[in-house]
Amino acid sequence: MSAQDEKRNAAEAAVKYIEENTIVGVGTGSTVNCFIDALEPIKHLIDGAVSSSVASTERLEAMGIRVYDLNTVDHIPVYVDGADESDAGLNLIKGGGGALTREKIITAVAQKFICIADQSKLVPVMGAFPLPIEVIPMARSYVARELVKLGGDPVYRDGFKTDNGNIILDIHGLQITDPKGLETAINQITGVVTNGLFAHRGADVLLLGRGDDVETVLPQ
Repeated sequence: MSAQDEKRNAAEAAVKYIEENTIVGVGTGSTVNCFIDALEPIKHLIDGAVSSSVASTERLEAMGIRVYDLNTVDHIPVYVDGADESDAGLNLIKGGGGALTREKIITAVAQKFICIADQSKLVPVMGAFPLPIEVIPMARSYVARELVKLGGDPVYRDGFKTDNGNIILDIHGLQITDPKGLETAINQITGVVTNGLFAHRGADVLLLGRGDDVETVLPQ
């Protein structure tokens, strides 16, 4: 079975966590697109969604699902999003699609964070996938120098701007053995908006596509 099939299975399994007459938090990326598609049969049962990106908003609205501004919502029972990597503690690297800041904001509001992924995303130690950092443009060089001091190799994501109008530095060469500590250290660098480590607020449940099955993984 392909990774895309595993993503689709995990996405469909996430639908069972959605409560009727509620607003659903929706992330960004190829796996989340599968989840949005899986919402089609139940879209009449939910009040709408809060989205972490312009791309997801457009996909939801095209399906006829109302998308709310987060400032008008004070309660999100469930947020569903993918991940670029996860460890056994359900600490995550996110932001390959560049929506990490908005994803992190919605995660902070949500009561439960359901992560959906194919089996390749669960790793012993995170860092093989470059860690995205959203940065204020004028601080790019300074932040890059500070990231080198933390042991990483930052690479500017050329030609890319986030939905917030900022740039992304992707840090290569990390072995992330202390996700919470690294998340804190990077966020303290002046000019960093946020980084793609979701450790202080990791996933509550990881739905992992494994062949024809979906494994439910809880943080260890």
